[in-house]
Amino acid sequence: MANKIEPKILKGFRDFLPSKEIERKRIIGILEKNFESFGYVPIDTPVLEYTEVLLGKGGGETDKQVYRFEDNGGRDVSMRFDLTVPFARYMAKNRNDLHLPFKRYHINKVWRGENTQRGRYREFMQCDFDIVGIDSASADFEILMMMRDSMKAIEVNDVTVRFSHRGVFNRLLGRLRISESSVEILRIVDKLGKIGEEEVISLLKGLTTEENAREILDFIKPADSNETTLDKMEKAAGGADEDTERLRTIFGYIEECGMEDFFKLDPSITRGLDYYTGIVYETFLNELPGIGSVCSGGRYNNLASLYTKEELPGVGAAIGLDRLLAALEELGRASEKQSVTDLLILAQDDKLFGHYHNLSRRFREAGINCEVYHAKKKINTQFKYAEAKSIPFALICGADEFASGTVNIRDLRNRESWDGITVNDAVTRLSGFNK
Repeated sequence: MANKIEPKILKGFRDFLPSKEIERKRIIGILEKNFESFGYVPIDTPVLEYTEVLLGKGGGETDKQVYRFEDNGGRDVSMRFDLTVPFARYMAKNRNDLHLPFKRYHINKVWRGENTQRGRYREFMQCDFDIVGIDSASADFEILMMMRDSMKAIEVNDVTVRFSHRGVFNRLLGRLRISESSVEILRIVDKLGKIGEEEVISLLKGLTTEENAREILDFIKPADSNETTLDKMEKAAGGADEDTERLRTIFGYIEECGMEDFFKLDPSITRGLDYYTGIVYETFLNELPGIGSVCSGGRYNNLASLYTKEELPGVGAAIGLDRLLAALEELGRASEKQSVTDLLILAQDDKLFGHYHNLSRRFREAGINCEVYHAKKKINTQFKYAEAKSIPFALICGADEFASGTVNIRDLRNRESWDGITVNDAVTRLSGFNK
């Protein structure tokens, strides 16, 4: 007999048992409904792209994480590491078939060969939403609002969305005459929450003077209020400009919508990828800040310029679904539902399986998820199966019930029974229960 193959799985990749996948699908369904309530439409792009397409603007650190190989045709290809860069290529290729501003969402897997940690994997799901074709404070704010409303829709209310503007930071670097090191500096600052102030200072001193390093550190510390923080940023950057005026306009929208409690101006938010050009965002769970941002993004006005001469300014964000689900699980708020079935039809008589399947069809047509137990076994065995899968209702129909055209329904949650009722009555009663 041949040796068995060990059913092992690659590091950073996972199988999903039903309880985990049911919860993931539930969250995705809620997010899709929320995105569409804002008028966003779904799209999809290939998993594989030409490497030159993906790495044209990813940045040095990202380049090292891409899954890259030569395919059977000798082409240099890579697996997408996010959904934003493929979206820029998508816009350039399909521009004539799209109306601007174009509002899309895209929920799918991406791959990065990075170090695994809590809530961070090498294969993970992103939920992107973007507006392309317009550069305005209104569009920037809509993404902020969608970030907040997405968290609210999945009942994650204790969150803070931190945001800043890359333009203000870039002006500071220009005043300090270190703009040529902006990409490296941005990535160092982006790690502040992970490595702390002293390590940030140490790394910055490798690129500039200690005086400049400490001025950068002072710049990225928020003040007591959004307005005070902006005044401080504006002064450090050399005065008012379009970037600070954009932030003031967004403050006005936040106040008018009564959402001040959820948004905080934080100049340490820079985002590591170098395609961001304007406002940048990150979302943190106040009860679990250590897990990192669960929804991040920003404005990227030049990304599509890699693929087209037409200007296609864009702004958007991505929810890191796997990290969010890990956080919900740690907080005890993730559902552990084992099944999507509402009703299990128990097998009481081998001669009645055709009838059981006909009954199941009746319930499904009424919107009630229904399955048939496929073998006549002891009634307790079938009940245990239903309870193990958290199926709330069971239907019992033997020879007597078949002859009288009735069924018995058992509510397995509270052991209540409805005996000798018609199928129509059973459908009506079950349709009235919340799933």
